[in-house]
Parts: sequence; C-alpha cells; structure tokens
Amino acid sequence: MTATLEVSNGVGTIRLERPPMNALDVALQDKLHELAAEATRRDDVRAVILYGGEKVFAAGADIKEMQHMDHAAMVLRSRGLQEAFTAIARIPKPVVAAITGYALGGGCELALCADFRIAADNAKLGQPEILLGLIPGAGGTQRLSRLIGPSKAKDLIFTGRMVKADEALTLGLVDRIAPAAEVYEQAQAWAAKLAQGPALALRAAKESIDTGLETDLETGLALERTWFAGLFATEDRERGMRSFVEEGPGKAKFL
Repeated sequence: MTATLEVSNGVGTIRLERPPMNALDVALQDKLHELAAEATRRDDVRAVILYGGEKVFAAGADIKEMQHMDHAAMVLRSRGLQEAFTAIARIPKPVVAAITGYALGGGCELALCADFRIAADNAKLGQPEILLGLIPGAGGTQRLSRLIGPSKAKDLIFTGRMVKADEALTLGLVDRIAPAAEVYEQAQAWAAKLAQGPALALRAAKESIDTGLETDLETGLALERTWFAGLFATEDRERGMRSFVEEGPGKAKFL
C-alpha cells in the first residue's frame, strides 16, 4: 500500500503510506493520481487533506529508482509524474497540506499543489534537486515561483537549501505553523469548516483564482464573470441569500 483515501464528515484525507520516508516512487505517483481522481469524483468528499503521517510528509523522489532511469525512460515517465501532481492541484475542492518533518523535492512539490499549507514547527522544506545535478520536475520551478516569487524561488532551487518552518512562513511557502502534534488536527479543522461551505462556489473560486493566475487579466475577469453569473442558477446561492435576508450574514447551511 502506497497511499490511501479516508473520508469522514465530508473531509477526505489522502495519506501517504510508504515508510520510512514516503519516497515518491512511480507506484506512489500513480496512486496519488488515482486518489486525486477519486476525491474529485466523490460527492461525499468536500475538502481534502494531504498528509504523510506524524513523522514525515515526503522526503522526495525515490533516488534509487531514478538512478537506473536513462534519458529515454525519463522522457516517458516525466509526463506521468507531472500529471499525477497536476491531478492533485486540480482537485476542484479545498485542499490543505498537513506538513510534518521533511517535505523535500517531490514532497515540497506535492505540498505546493495544495491551496493552504500548515507546517509543523519542526518541518523542513526545500527543492534540493540541484544537488543531484537536476532541477525540480514535478512542478517546482513553476508552482514555487508563482507562490513566493521568482527571486525567492531561484534562491531555493539554485542552492538546494532546506528552510525551517519559520523561514518557510516568512517566504510564504507555508501559511501557518503549528506544534507537530497539532498539525493534522488543525488541518482537519480548516478542511471541516470549508466542507460545510457551498461546494460549487468554492469550486468556482478555486478555478477562477488558479486559472486566472495562468492567464492575462482580461481573460481572468471573463472567467470570474462567467462563474459569478452561473452561480445564480444554484440552490446554494438561493439558500445563502435567503438566509442572509432572513437571519443575517454567516448563518446559511449548505448541503
């Protein structure tokens, strides 16, 4: 078993289970792709947590496996690697990464696929591929630079250095720091709150932000406008506005 999806009260936890360090070999990459599709498809999953367990998030790719791959093999595999991570990033529901221990290389890139990142106070993150004579290959050069800016991303990628949780917070690489024993609990609280929200509006917000960042302002505004108008056809919109008028703000209950 390399990873599982457990669902409780609207929250699906994608848990990496490849001890001791959750190295991201081909089997685990493919399993993540599969679980991302399942989380996307299932109506009982309204928010998602990415979690590697109490000790480590994911220490990176399986170097022993990669060592035996030549150029031709990686040309064939690199697309599957990126597609697995992109499937996580495109789950049309709120996704939070609960980061404990190491999140390095592919592990850091996996965390970058989340919408929100909570890191343990003892977590260490980084993109050390340059130390292997490589660059990040699962989205790190693209998602990291979009998240923290190109110069800060270049610092981490060019040097391959690890950053502790406090520096990761300063850089904007993570959004919150928690005691190691509370990381998953805080991720559950964040996900559970959003799991009670309007699913289509959350999906619209995520797609508008993510797609908008990849295009020009005019195109992004057009996408926002289309989603905004479209939500007026939903029951959630009717429910939310009716509750606002009759009960005041913030009291609507969404199905």
